[in-house]
Amino acid sequence: MSEAHKTAFAIAAHPDDIEFMMAGTLLLLGEAGYELHYMTVANGSCGTAELPRARIVKIRTAEARAAAAFLGAAFHASLLNDIEILYERKTLARLAAIIRKVNPGILLVPAPEDYMEDHANTSRLAATAAFCRGMRNFPTIPATRPVAGELTVYHALPYGLRDGLGRRVRAGYYVDVTSAMDRKRLALSLHKSQKEWLDKSQGVDAYLDAMRAMAEEVGRMSGRFAFAEGWRRHNSTGFCAPEADPLRDALGPRVLLDRRYGRGFDSTR
Repeated sequence: MSEAHKTAFAIAAHPDDIEFMMAGTLLLLGEAGYELHYMTVANGSCGTAELPRARIVKIRTAEARAAAAFLGAAFHASLLNDIEILYERKTLARLAAIIRKVNPGILLVPAPEDYMEDHANTSRLAATAAFCRGMRNFPTIPATRPVAGELTVYHALPYGLRDGLGRRVRAGYYVDVTSAMDRKRLALSLHKSQKEWLDKSQGVDAYLDAMRAMAEEVGRMSGRFAFAEGWRRHNSTGFCAPEADPLRDALGPRVLLDRRYGRGFDSTR
């Protein structure tokens, strides 16, 4: 991959989603020399039981900015309120403009199936916006020039590691984030409004412990790592060469390919 494309962009639905499911991998890509970018499509407007919308949005935006800075990533402002992430043209055009400007080589996005539609719709929007990056006749908001070059999309595991029907979701790749866990935890702790809210309702450190428990469970799923984040690579058609795999190229032995994941994909029976 050219130096111009050594850029990784993490796009999730809400402030703190990146820290829960993606931040370890993002940190390791930064160590590997990647320029990092950070965005949540929604602003966290529903993440409170007490505060008015304008107040919680201000708080959560400040927390997300602080977390992005801690991760060493450029921050991109949210586009919508919570529960308003719909797969529709205007949002797609706005997101496509941002992806064209960043022009990443690696795009980290949520799982296409999850317990809530904000997450799933963000996955669809980000993948489609990336697919449109080079289409001169797809108008963006604001207008931006199309960009060339390969982009590889990786989907994180869903929150809770299960889809909306409760089925366990396995990864195709496991990234060893053991060395990044302390920083991943610190980044998540910067979302103080969410930590205080959930700790109050669920018990002390419930927020941070939930993240750690998921990373530990994904590590067990890998059969090799103490803590891991799981990924699935998007179909390469329209994005990159079939063999393109910049995540494995960048992180080397820290990435375990689970060959069981793809078993049967090509079966005609």
